[in-house]
Amino acid sequence: MSKNFNIQNLVRENVKGLKPYSSARDEYVSDGSEMVFLDANENPFDNGVNRYPDPQQRRLKSVLAEQKKIDTRNILLGNGSDEVLDLLFRAFCEPKVDNIITLPPTYGMYKVLAGINDIENCEVLLTNDFQPNVDVILSKVDKNTKMIFICSPNNPTGNSFNEIAIVELLKGFMGLVIIDEAYIDFLGKQSWISKLSDFPNLVVTQTLSKAYGMAGIRLGICIASEEIISILNKIKPPYNVNELTQTRALRRVSNILRIKSEVSEILEQKKLLIKVLPKIGFVKEVYPSDSNFLLVKVDDADKRYDQLLKVGVVVRNRSTQPLCENTLRFTIGTPDENIKLVNALQNLGS
Repeated sequence: MSKNFNIQNLVRENVKGLKPYSSARDEYVSDGSEMVFLDANENPFDNGVNRYPDPQQRRLKSVLAEQKKIDTRNILLGNGSDEVLDLLFRAFCEPKVDNIITLPPTYGMYKVLAGINDIENCEVLLTNDFQPNVDVILSKVDKNTKMIFICSPNNPTGNSFNEIAIVELLKGFMGLVIIDEAYIDFLGKQSWISKLSDFPNLVVTQTLSKAYGMAGIRLGICIASEEIISILNKIKPPYNVNELTQTRALRRVSNILRIKSEVSEILEQKKLLIKVLPKIGFVKEVYPSDSNFLLVKVDDADKRYDQLLKVGVVVRNRSTQPLCENTLRFTIGTPDENIKLVNALQNLGS
């Protein structure tokens, strides 16, 4: 695979020749020395955010790189994972020409971003046990297929995908395989970033929105080869991650023991729910989960969703998704919230 793969064969022609915008903070990188900054047309009066943020988020990347045991040159940060995913479309997919492959039921933004960028989305359903159908996926690949999107652990099903199947796709596909690891911290297994050196076509996305508890600051992570990251850096907005986000993220990721404690509590609460939910009369199945949520099959999802709303509990009705008829998705809450959920379900009646 590595002998034949050339990332330049995937890059859009306009991106190949693009000279990226060079901001004031790209041209002069502060080393912490006391300087008079008169280069960026900023308001000079200090209020904590009057200066432009570091366009490369160096301090934050340094901490993340150390924790994940990779080089900072393998990291690109974005305004949420959605920006990271959008950058991949804009770097590698030619509108009205190229296509991608997604594996429903899965994260809905892949399809939305394909539509926004005018890229054909070829959908290959997961198997009945929510696993990739490798033979069918590879049979759908043509000369214009640029990316395959894999969400593992998957949303909304909650399960992770068979590693052998993913390796087959990485080896059998000459485009980019994007593995969305938004829920990796709940899995307890090694991330696919450990395989970057084995597969030059591998791109991993992660987020601070789930286990890190920072959905409100919008910080997404792209981890790939230095060559892929350099291409994405050419087209990203110069200040795509603001100063407030960088500061808050740096504070949070530096407290890794707190994060691990919260993840542990969520996993313990999930175990309790997995024991209790099957005892509720209208619950038909609780699907295996490697994430911080449970997909639950019920007798009538629309009815149960409305009933829960009336007693102040908001869950997600996933019944419109393929293979997910009459399913509700329950995010694992605090112990008190989970007790309220269980009490509400037990009191709904027939």
